[in-house]
Formats: sequence, C-alpha cells, structure tokens
Amino acid sequence: MMSRSSLLTAWLLVLGLVCHCALHHVAAAAVTLSTASRWIVDEGGNRVKLTCVNWPSHLEPMLAEGLNKRPVGAIAADVAAMGFNCVRLTWPTFMVTNASYSSLTVEQSFQRLNLTDSLAGVRANNPDVVDMKLIDAFKSVVSSLGDNNLMVILDNHVSKPGWCCSPSDGNGFFGDGNFEPDVWVDGLTRMATLFSGVPNVVGMSLRNELRGPRQNSNDWYKYMQRGAEAVHAANPRVLVILSGLSFDNDLAFLASRQVTLSFARKAAFEVHWYSFSNGQEWAAGNPNEVCARIGASVSRRALYLLDQGWPVILSEFGVDNRGGNVNDNRYYGCAAAVAADLDLDWALWTLQGSYYLREGVQDLDEVYGVLDRAWSGPRNATALRRVQALQRPLRGPGYAEAAPYEVLFHPATGLCVVRSSLTRPLELGPCGETEAWTYAQQDGRLTLRDSPLLCLHAEGAGRAVRLGLPCPDDRSHWRLLSDSKLHVAANASSSSASGTGMLCLDVGADGRSVVTNPCRCLSGDSSCDPESQWFKLVSSTRSVAAREMLLAQLPIKLQSTKIRSL
Repeated sequence: MMSRSSLLTAWLLVLGLVCHCALHHVAAAAVTLSTASRWIVDEGGNRVKLTCVNWPSHLEPMLAEGLNKRPVGAIAADVAAMGFNCVRLTWPTFMVTNASYSSLTVEQSFQRLNLTDSLAGVRANNPDVVDMKLIDAFKSVVSSLGDNNLMVILDNHVSKPGWCCSPSDGNGFFGDGNFEPDVWVDGLTRMATLFSGVPNVVGMSLRNELRGPRQNSNDWYKYMQRGAEAVHAANPRVLVILSGLSFDNDLAFLASRQVTLSFARKAAFEVHWYSFSNGQEWAAGNPNEVCARIGASVSRRALYLLDQGWPVILSEFGVDNRGGNVNDNRYYGCAAAVAADLDLDWALWTLQGSYYLREGVQDLDEVYGVLDRAWSGPRNATALRRVQALQRPLRGPGYAEAAPYEVLFHPATGLCVVRSSLTRPLELGPCGETEAWTYAQQDGRLTLRDSPLLCLHAEGAGRAVRLGLPCPDDRSHWRLLSDSKLHVAANASSSSASGTGMLCLDVGADGRSVVTNPCRCLSGDSSCDPESQWFKLVSSTRSVAAREMLLAQLPIKLQSTKIRSL
C-alpha cells in the first residue's frame, strides 16, 4: 500500500506540480547566505533565490501546524516536491524565554488547551514528538526540513503565542504589554545560539509585522539594530532580516536614514503585501488603475531599497485559494507581475490546510493554505501552478547564461508565451521554455531576439497572433497600455491613439492559445476583469530552451545571416 506521502507525490505528478528545480549549489539546505547588492548569494557568490512557504508554529499550541494530520517528514517532502526551497518557520518569544511555556511538553501544551482530538492525531502521526519539550519538537521540524534539502528562516512572529495580528494584542511594538525589548533580544539570542550549528537554518527574521499606536521610527532603529547585532553575535552565519512598520508595509523611513550595523553583507529587509492591505480597493476600483497606484505605493514604501543595493524579501503574500475572492483575484495578477519583473525573493502565505486552534476555533480551515484541510493534497492546483512559475530565478549573480532578453509572462496563469515550432501558433506554456523576445519601444516591434526579422503580428480580433516576416504595418507595432502597463496592444485601425480600436494580447477560449481581442477594462470600469489580457515583459538572462529547436526549423539563409548567437 502506498503511504499518504507517496500518494500526494503521485497526485502532484499527475497534475504536473512536482517541480524539478535546480539550484547552483548541490545542497540548498547547507548553504551559507550573504548579500551582494540587492541579491542573496551563496558562498561562491551565486544567487540563491528564496522561494519559501510560511509554516506557522507560533499559535497557542506552539507546534508546527498539521502534525496531527501527517508525519512531519511527509509534510517536509511535500514542500520540496512542490518546488519551494525554504520554509519561513514562525515561533513565539515566550517559547524560549518564559518558563511557563518553555517547560511544557507537546502533550502538556495540547492538554492545557483541551485539544484532545489534535493530540490524538499527533500521537498517531508523529508519536516521537508527544513527550518532547516544545523547543525540541521545533528542532525536530527543522531537522526534517533539512533532511528534505529545505532551508529554514526562523521568524519571530509574536511574543505571547497566539494568532497575529491586531494593533492592540500586546505583541505589536516595543514596550507593548507582551513585547518587552530585553526579553525579545534574549529570545533572539537564545534561538540564534540554539541553531548556530544547524546548517539548514540560513536566516532569522527579527520580528513579524510591527504595528500599533506605539510604533515610531526612532524606537525601530534603537531596537531593531540591537536585535540584529544580538543575532549576528550569536550566529554570524545566518542572514538577518529586518521588517518595517505598519504590519510590515512601511520601510519608507529608511530612505533618509539607513540602518547602522557593525557587520556587512548579512542583512536584508522584508515586506508584506496582501489585497486586504488596501481594504477592498481591488474589488471596488478599475483593476489597472488600482494596480498602478498600489504597485507604485509598494515600491515607494519598500521595493525602492532594491535600487539602493538591499535585498527585499516579499515574506508574506497570498490569496484565498477557493478562487471566489474578487479582491484577491485582481490583486494576485498585479502582485505576481511585480514579483516576476523584479525577480523577488518571497515566502508565500501559507502552507497549512488547517490549525489545531486559531482564535478559539479548533481545526479551523485555512483558505489561504497551499494544502487542503486534510493536508493530503493541493487545495487549488491552478493556484499552486501559477506560484510555481515564480520559483525559477530569472537573473542575478551566476545566472548570466544568455544575453538579456524579454519574457512575455502571463501572471494570471503563471505561464509564458512559447512556441513549439515555426508552423504552430504561439501559446502559453512553461516559462522555462520561453521565447527570447526583444521589445523596441521606439517602433513598438516585438521580435525574436535571435531572429530579429520575425516579429509578433496581430491577425485580428479573436485570431491567433503569429510571427510575421517582414513587419511593416501597425499590427506589428505594440504598445503597453493602461495605467498598469500590463496590456500589450497593437493597432486594429489607423485611428487608435486613445486605445480605442486597439487589439490586446489575450488568452483564447481554449485557455492556452495566444490571441488578440479588443482591449478591455483599460480605465474607469470597475466591474470588468482584465486579467486574461495582462501580460508582463520581464527581463531574463537564463538560457533559452526554445532557441535550438527553432533554429533547426528556420531556412538556412536566416540561420546563417539573421540569427544572433547567445
């Protein structure tokens, strides 16, 4: 009989969701990270793109969620099979600083919360952890992740264990009822020391989502710098990750005054971005206008640090995986376009399909979870697949495999414009099989970089786009329309300066072909959804898998005189 882990892996294979991602280093879990300008790199100076998933261990039971549903090794194996290379593993300060918590075994922790059914599940699936102290159970989870070649970022999520976050929960900012700075620094030091010899612990996030009425930048500098120094002193191998203010939405204050640390090349920043960070703006407004406005705001508040030479990790983002949340659905296409464009490091919220106990409710379903409530398979295979598209590094140190080119990325599906042969229409496919495009903004031509006479041509409304030769007319000249610049449009008529009469790239009725249709939702209208027409030109320096195949199909004259080598 197949184990539940084997069944899930088989299910992922059927769905095409097992990722065979290759990193520069042989053992991702044993890497020592540092920074090189905006990039996170390994000992050899090659980029390591963090593509993590959050796994909470900070709620009242203080045990990584789901150990009542599956063996810890099976869960870790599933994380790796889905293509994530690391886990942002959360923990509460009091687990290591407060004897009333740190002295508890897993069994005692669950018993005091009357979690009888969950404890029975832990006993059945992970009997070895039942009698462990909570910190030892935490270590066993880290060890299982390492056994599956997964890096770990230890995230200090709260002080007092429980759900996060509220402005008035006592966990929000230095000096709050449960957030005494000296205790916090002691907790960071203890955890850094405990894991100093554990090779797959590669980073420590100092604090999740600082917030509340007490927050201010002066105390931020005072205490975050102190926390960073404490972690580095106890464990100089790990990357130190600093969060911002206002639920980790705001790092703008660093523009005028950067952190002062005694160490170099071991610090990064993190930012969170959800649809609900902006209320219901995505559902209530025109998606293109909202995307442009909020995207610019996120850049102004946090992502600008990339240009200043600092890594910025998008350490929480995610959506309701049931698929019916309009606010989330519109947000995701925009956020994914930004993440791909900047080739961000990230950590998805979240892995767990359920909680032992959240806000007084036992076995609560987590609709943002990658896994279903039973932890037996993906909650939404389509949503998982489009996140997996962001796992592959596009550029950075060690990835200069080809001259720079553009990728036509479709955020809503996580696919890219590909072509299996010169006789077949363009279609959406895996981004690892992308065409290499060049976009000439002055004349608007989208050409194959290695065959510049072949350009993208619009055939008409509802018709598949093709590669044309030559490219003389307006239907071969493309503009980036709407405030979001995610509409790639060509003229359908000679009078189209305002976007009226423009044909935009779109996904055909079959869900795979690339066609053009009249541009929609460009501005004003808040009732329509443009996501199928959102395409992002993304820069890459990865090798082009499609190139050799297409070169073999070109006429010999074109191969020898018109094709530029990599």
